[in-house]
Amino acid sequence: MKKSSLILTQVLICTLLLGTLTFAHGGMEHVLGTVTAITDHSLSVKTRDGATKTVEFDSETKFVKGDAETTIKDVQVGSRVVIHAHNHDNSLHAAEVRIGTDAAPGQH
Repeated sequence: MKKSSLILTQVLICTLLLGTLTFAHGGMEHVLGTVTAITDHSLSVKTRDGATKTVEFDSETKFVKGDAETTIKDVQVGSRVVIHAHNHDNSLHAAEVRIGTDAAPGQH
């Protein structure tokens, strides 16, 4: 009886933690990788697993590099990015694009 109560408690804790993590991300999808193409309204990003995801952006999308807000002009093919995107009808729309900062000299 004690063992089943312990297992039930563990399952409940895991469920609460996973629910909290999902809520903390606001239901957004995260796209991490390297920019492979840029258009006037989208970025294509090659992810770690080799997949390419296309994410749309507009005037409401926030671009950030380091601690400073910036623009799409600072994104280049080869830039490392982390994109927080909403998924609408199987289409990703960026709320925020974080652009990787250059490594310090001697660090790669």
